[in-house]
Amino acid sequence: MWTIRSFIDKIDDLFSRGADSPGHYRNLTRNIIITMLVVTITPLTVMGILNHFQYGRHLQNELITPLANTVSKAKHSFELFFEERLSTVRFIANAYDFEELNDSRTLHHLLRILKTELGGFVDLAIINADGDLVSYAGPYNLAGKNYASQRSFQEVLVKGSYISNVFMGHRQLPHIVLAVQRYTDDGTNWIIRATIDTERFYTLLGSLRLSPQSDAFLVNSEGIMQTNSALYGKTLKACRLTIPTGTRSTFVSETTDPDGRQILLACSGFNNADYVLVIAKPRSVVLRSWYALKSDALLVYALSLLVIIFMVVKMTGTLVRRIKESDERRETALTELQHNQKLSSIGRLAAGVAHEINNPLAIINEKAGLMNDLVAAGEDFPHRKRLAELTEAIIGSVSRCKTITHRLLGFARKLDTLMEPLSINEILKEVMGFLEREALYRQLDVSIDLDPSLADILSDRGQLQQVFLNLLTNAFAAVEDGGTVRLASMPAQGKGVTVTVADNGCGMTEDVAKRIFDPFFSTKKGNGTGLGLSITYGILKKLGGTITLNTRQGEGTTFTVTLPDKPPADTQKGGPTP
Repeated sequence: MWTIRSFIDKIDDLFSRGADSPGHYRNLTRNIIITMLVVTITPLTVMGILNHFQYGRHLQNELITPLANTVSKAKHSFELFFEERLSTVRFIANAYDFEELNDSRTLHHLLRILKTELGGFVDLAIINADGDLVSYAGPYNLAGKNYASQRSFQEVLVKGSYISNVFMGHRQLPHIVLAVQRYTDDGTNWIIRATIDTERFYTLLGSLRLSPQSDAFLVNSEGIMQTNSALYGKTLKACRLTIPTGTRSTFVSETTDPDGRQILLACSGFNNADYVLVIAKPRSVVLRSWYALKSDALLVYALSLLVIIFMVVKMTGTLVRRIKESDERRETALTELQHNQKLSSIGRLAAGVAHEINNPLAIINEKAGLMNDLVAAGEDFPHRKRLAELTEAIIGSVSRCKTITHRLLGFARKLDTLMEPLSINEILKEVMGFLEREALYRQLDVSIDLDPSLADILSDRGQLQQVFLNLLTNAFAAVEDGGTVRLASMPAQGKGVTVTVADNGCGMTEDVAKRIFDPFFSTKKGNGTGLGLSITYGILKKLGGTITLNTRQGEGTTFTVTLPDKPPADTQKGGPTP
């Protein structure tokens, strides 16, 4: 029969299996609240999401997409206008020599053609490498002027060509400058400079055919108007709108202008000049009505959420309190027994994997040896040396794989442990040698304090290397770049040695510290297997050692490993540890 108690037990089993008090009840409370909120809020949220996408599609189809297309096409027309004029000036610079253009008759002839065929050109000038105007065709008396200090002269020397912003200059009329640099065969250079009026800008802007309430204009990257605007400023005045600059892409944003009008602002930066084309369009009455409806819907949604959250939290609190009162009367399971059972399972798994890998490795090794013998027997084989090198590489790789599988068997207690007198300091130095490059790259402060008076111990070199490599790797992972890691060795109380690995990293909570040696428990957010410290714990237990930790969240962690001078008798004989 379905009861409240059975429901509580299922929720407890689903969300908090393996947890202990008080974290057990916090997790249970959190998970019940989350589950009930998801179930109750989902219909309201789905409705809100559907309305949001409906509005987004409406806005995209009705305003944003056409407006973005309009500003992109208009920008393209401006860029074609600039590129056409710049290409014309560039052609003149390459088609005529400096001596020809230095002749005022030639320059006047070219200016007359430009005015007739393209329109908009005001004058042409030839400027030498020192910035002096040496030849001029146009309505103004600019002979002898020097442009060395002007931006157009500096820019064209660097980029080879230049399109200026709108400015007044000596003419006191809005105009722009196009300049192109030309190198001669003797290594000198000169510049041809053309002035264009801005009347064509208004022709291009007028072709957009915007509504009377809309506005279109050009600004530069400093927010200075390059054309007149009906609403936001005159030419060469600061724009009253805040225009995003620094991007060449086209984008549309919603904003409010200085007069308090809600507008859609479409901007597109030029690729070949320091201009941004801006179109400001008022928001339609339809969208304002939609926003009013949306605000009402959000208000209803928020009020519904408040009621649901209050009821769920209240009911869950009462439910979890009753669970806690019941669970406090039960005894907890034996944690050590569970841990040993997990290690036993991992050991059996490792032994099975190692056994299955060793069989094909033995076949590969024998076949590679046979290939080596056959190559050695065939003295007339043309690639004998090369094939011999390859087979030796195969044999070496097989040997490396055998070492790995032997380590797995060692952890599974299926392989005899190789006991020999060892210097713990020597092993620690070897392990640090594996990590020196990472420590240098991450600028870690690694302090090594090894007691030189330590006596040798009887243990297994390879397994101890694995233990300390795991601990140091975890310490490196726990600290930020530039962090501190401390490695120290000292005599243990009685006989043996003690090694500490400390870091000033993120540390652990009390709940995490209790489970840190459990198999498959990892704090690396999906980047770890959760086996490193579990294997370390198993190896040290087999060798007769112990491992403890002292940690505090936000301050760091210290692992302390204690090893006896001699391992247990059954380990020395190669037998499994019970």
